[in-house]
Amino acid sequence: MGFILDGLEAEAYDRSYSDAALIRRIVGYFRPHGRKIVGVALLVTAASLVEALIPFGVARGIDLLASNPAAQLLLGLAGLVTVLGSLGWLFNFLRQKLAAEAVGDVVLQLRDDAFAAVMQRDLSFYDQFPSGTIVSRVTSDTQDFSNVVTLTMDLMSQVLLVALVSVVLVVVQPSLGLLTIMTAPVVFLVALAFRRVARWTSQQARRAVAKVNSSIQETVSGIAVAKSFRQEAAVYEEFTATNNLAYRVSVRRGLVFDTIFPLLDAIAGLATAAVVYFGGARVLDGTISAGEWYLFVQGLMLFYFPLTSIASFWSQFQQGLASSERVFALIDAEPRVVQRASQPVPRLRGEIAFEGVDFTYRPDAESAAQAPGGEQVARREGERVTVSGFVPPDMGWVLRGFSLEVPAGQRLAVVGHTGAGKSSLARLIARFYEFQGGRILIDGRDIRDLDLGQYRRQIGMVPQVPFLFTGSVADNIRYGRPEAPDEAVAAAAARIGGGEWVADLPQGLQSEVGERGARLSLGQRQLVAMARVMLQDPRVFILDEATASVDPFTEEQIQTGLDAVMAGRTSIVIAHRLSTVRSADRIIVMRQGQIIEEGSHEALLGQGGHYAELYTTYFRHQSLEYIEAVGAFGE
Repeated sequence: MGFILDGLEAEAYDRSYSDAALIRRIVGYFRPHGRKIVGVALLVTAASLVEALIPFGVARGIDLLASNPAAQLLLGLAGLVTVLGSLGWLFNFLRQKLAAEAVGDVVLQLRDDAFAAVMQRDLSFYDQFPSGTIVSRVTSDTQDFSNVVTLTMDLMSQVLLVALVSVVLVVVQPSLGLLTIMTAPVVFLVALAFRRVARWTSQQARRAVAKVNSSIQETVSGIAVAKSFRQEAAVYEEFTATNNLAYRVSVRRGLVFDTIFPLLDAIAGLATAAVVYFGGARVLDGTISAGEWYLFVQGLMLFYFPLTSIASFWSQFQQGLASSERVFALIDAEPRVVQRASQPVPRLRGEIAFEGVDFTYRPDAESAAQAPGGEQVARREGERVTVSGFVPPDMGWVLRGFSLEVPAGQRLAVVGHTGAGKSSLARLIARFYEFQGGRILIDGRDIRDLDLGQYRRQIGMVPQVPFLFTGSVADNIRYGRPEAPDEAVAAAAARIGGGEWVADLPQGLQSEVGERGARLSLGQRQLVAMARVMLQDPRVFILDEATASVDPFTEEQIQTGLDAVMAGRTSIVIAHRLSTVRSADRIIVMRQGQIIEEGSHEALLGQGGHYAELYTTYFRHQSLEYIEAVGAFGE
């Protein structure tokens, strides 16, 4: 079985819940809908009574017809069955309607809670777990959860029907009634034996579906790359392997669930045969009437069908419990970014300070550092005190004892090779990740003590590849301020590059950007992102410049826009453009998580150090002097 389930390991945040704990959580979602549940219970009772009365009425009718074969009596019996059948249909219809509303409300709330949990997870969560599996929990697993709720609703009617039929059978003919009821424990024991394997196979099936969803989502997101490298066949083969894995797991799950019903039906069939034989013998010797025997035969159908459904309930119930377990694990996942307080955040000045900050993207680094032989770090007012030992070199520390002060209103350019820790500074300032040691202060206050929502509203960010949501350019500009009027949106756009870029759009600010901004060029997406920040009016601006080149005209528009956005704000730019580093008030050069040089552009060039090397490698070809020299050489 190992090869069948290979690759379906649980996620790190998955946890196991007992059946009782899961049922308590599920019941908690139903409490607000108590009236509908009571209505369902009453309708279940009425429908079960009607269904139990039908064979009883027919049996009495058979005995009466045997002694008095009158046409009127036959018509009356047919009318009674019709009325009872119609009432049963009506009660069941109303029950299904109320149950569907209650289930829909519960699934709606559960999905809302799951999506809210997704929104609360920090970026390290999405670094570790594929987005497709997360989507599967919010959509597919919540839908499967509704199935278990529907099963529970049906269980109520089946339990009541079995109880009523059992009473009728015992009252009419105690010996045959007891013989029938004695088979019930056997049915239940067989069904309960399937419970654990049903839960386990259901969990594997849900993981397989999540893996397929993740594969599809990743393929669609990266389809342009796959096509550019002509890797369609390889992508298809990878998906086929994942799909075949899901198929094998689904077949195994189907075998488990398809085995229990034939087995239970076989037990019920043997019991029915025994009752038919002994009941028929009683009719032949005159102990019971033909009507009573008919009542027993019909009663067996009403008894064993819901009984096998009840017995198999726990196996089917495990499907829903497995899905609810995955959803609750997502809701209960512990965030890594945890605020110690929620202090209000007034208008910021924008003064930023890193004090002895340690940071790694590896979630196990902090605990590993506390292991025997590692470094045990005590924190006292931001000071770092080494107690004993050493930090293993493979912990992947991005920053180690990092310190930096950025005065309010300063334009700071951060340069360095890939992996130097530049983007990590921006992510930590925005509180996207938890740092493992030291302090980060904004206006002298630890960012871990601030109201995170109020704080982030005063942080404006433009990533390397700006993300635009499906909609118009105007919709994306007002994303941070949905209430902003059209005039404010237009004014913000006009302040970026003089607004000339808007005229190049087919419908101006109402132009559709497409999925992820696919209808706009990279330069246009950067301009939209800067206009979005301009409308937001943050006190701290963070820019991770795109490494891709744009045409000179767009470059000029972007630089003009940057000057407008950075004016009067603390600005931190992970720089890739010469124009940006030249206009910065201060440049820091990073290598392996440390600042190795800092100063102005001219001063750092004069030192002939690492910055001068970076300039020669990355920036010099962008300078006018270099372009003119190359042009002169070409002549």
